[in-house]
Amino acid sequence: MAQYAFLETTLWHRFRGHLRTVMIHKYHVAEGCFRIGLYKQGIMHDLSKFSPTEFLTSVKYYDGHRSPNAVERELYGCSRAWLHHKGRNRHHFEYWIDFSAFAPDIAIDCRMPMKYVAEMVCDRRAACMAYNGKAYKKEDAWTYYSRTRSRTIMHKDTRAVLEKALWIMKEEGEDACFKYLRELLKKTRGSDYTAAGLGLGYEPLGDDKLEKEWTSRLLQK
Repeated sequence: MAQYAFLETTLWHRFRGHLRTVMIHKYHVAEGCFRIGLYKQGIMHDLSKFSPTEFLTSVKYYDGHRSPNAVERELYGCSRAWLHHKGRNRHHFEYWIDFSAFAPDIAIDCRMPMKYVAEMVCDRRAACMAYNGKAYKKEDAWTYYSRTRSRTIMHKDTRAVLEKALWIMKEEGEDACFKYLRELLKKTRGSDYTAAGLGLGYEPLGDDKLEKEWTSRLLQK
């Protein structure tokens, strides 16, 4: 068996499979965004995936089980398709990473506007639905996030909102999560906020303490 599944499949299989995955993902993102009132974002979501830089590369490395970006990254050390994508889609927290004007060698995290945080929640849910299919569970987005939490550069206010939304989805279901997002969008008008202003505390936590901390917060709400 080849090391990479894409080496064993035809171009037509990869083209059809990637296009289907993208369309399923876009459908679920749109459905989620429409449920919280982000109609334009639901329609415009991830259109850069149809650009040559992203689409052709993704077809080439498609294997049906994980993102083609991960395969390209393993092969070449970075994914040009991903670099192109994150620089054009504001619902990715990586879009909001910059360098300090006072220490150019230090990356800083910028707070994401609320409407893009809400779209990010919809995006993470939809990605799990697209890749997991019938095996999808409401806790999948939280599980995937928690695996890489300690390695992400994300503004503490953005992180606090994202974590609470994903935790509510895990514990109370999608309807409760979308209700929470609608309330946040109404309160912030989709723009600026602080975790403290939303009643969210934040402390850097080790992954082993993460679930215990959020369980405590939910029981106290």
